[in-house]
Amino acid sequence: MAPPHEPPTEPPREPPTQPPSNPETDEPEVDLPPAETPVRHHVSHHGISTALRVNGVNHGLMLDPRATLLDTLRESLHLTGTKKGCDHGQCGACTVHVDGRRVNACLVLAVTLHGKDVTTIEGLGSAESLHPLQAAFVEHDGYQCGYCTAGQIMSAAALMHEPCGDSDGEVRELMSGNICRCGAYANIVAAIQDVRGKG
Repeated sequence: MAPPHEPPTEPPREPPTQPPSNPETDEPEVDLPPAETPVRHHVSHHGISTALRVNGVNHGLMLDPRATLLDTLRESLHLTGTKKGCDHGQCGACTVHVDGRRVNACLVLAVTLHGKDVTTIEGLGSAESLHPLQAAFVEHDGYQCGYCTAGQIMSAAALMHEPCGDSDGEVRELMSGNICRCGAYANIVAAIQDVRGKG
């Protein structure tokens, strides 16, 4: 009789070996905090280190690259004077200044402003020392509900340094990106023209 058929045997496998470490190229191991460790909401281990100068104060932040300037101002720096209206750049309620020029904060990614100067309504004036435009808005009743007022004033403050004719119509044109749902446009223009006349 033929001997019983035996299946072929495989040679024993050696356990996998780790490649030799190279201290010059290997990334160091990082000890991450446990999941339950509380972390300040504006800090992310996967964010981008960003330096913003807001109202003359330097802030070092670790930001989500998707964070808008508007959300960063309101949620990370707690500067809530800048309002979120449409969040699509159509109403002007979130107008701030970046290096002296007006921008819609909802359309700008905060990480793109590294090293730039940002001014919000909180940095324009205070209750003790009103900016001339703030005082004029009060004098001319240039607001009703007040939600758009910060954006209106910030936009008007930038307009003071932009080429603009003397007529009310030209002021309205340059302020057309700021919507007042209460319809206080005549009083807003009057406040702006008052300050321009004194300038």
